[in-house]
Amino acid sequence: MNEASPITLYTADTPNGQKISIFLKEAGIGYEVVKLNLSEGRQHSPQFLAINPNGKIPAIVDHQAGISIFESAAILGYLSQKYGRLQPDGAVEQLAVQQWLFFQVGAIGPMLGQLWWFLHASTTRNEEAITRYRKEALRLYGVVDRQLAERSYLASDQYSIADIAAFPWLRTYEELALDITPYPHVLRWLKTIESRPAVQAGLAESRDTPIT
Repeated sequence: MNEASPITLYTADTPNGQKISIFLKEAGIGYEVVKLNLSEGRQHSPQFLAINPNGKIPAIVDHQAGISIFESAAILGYLSQKYGRLQPDGAVEQLAVQQWLFFQVGAIGPMLGQLWWFLHASTTRNEEAITRYRKEALRLYGVVDRQLAERSYLASDQYSIADIAAFPWLRTYEELALDITPYPHVLRWLKTIESRPAVQAGLAESRDTPIT
């Protein structure tokens, strides 16, 4: 193991992959990145399945601890606790972060992901599905907007892993043909986070050409 890189990140240019790159850039943790071309199927190789049995990115290997971790929310929670970064100190505030982290995993990701699929990946045009997922996606933007009307960031007035989890998904509204002008607090929050140098670096890293 390279002492400057205690973490190996397996990732791709997707919202879930971007989360971890952004966190590592924000936290200033040394790491090695392995970018997978998902269309080539390397994520289904025996070597990668030993790291993540579900065959999806992101996943990390913590060489210091001798463990591998998969599922983006679990990775964010693990890294924030291990390094004491982007996680509030108080129990109540920590619970708020966990709630919004799970909200992203259980609601934002699945609904926006399904909308993306039916808009861009499906070989047939299913208007019923598109209407369903567009309506639900906009409802979720409304939930987030009401939350952000009362605080600077999702869980509190402190930037946290809850924001890092939700940001890569909610920034895709143009790709999803969603009009979010009725949600000014979301737009303000997106602009604030996107202006952070570490966020820009994490997104740029994800866009680099992956290996096959």
